[in-house]
Amino acid sequence: MNNILTPREKEIFTLLIDNYNTKDIAQTLGISEKTVRNHISNVMQKLGVSGRASAVVELLKLNELSI
Repeated sequence: MNNILTPREKEIFTLLIDNYNTKDIAQTLGISEKTVRNHISNVMQKLGVSGRASAVVELLKLNELSI
């Protein structure tokens, strides 16, 4: 189950791990806050989890992200 994340999703979750909020991520990547939220929601749906923190934990377990 490798490569669950698209490159953009990986960017967003890497920034989440670095303690960026939705607004900061949007500004950093030059996209809207709604787009950031959509990417996060898509990942949560792919993983079958109901929160950002749960998504991060699952992505770490799957070696999609590292701290």
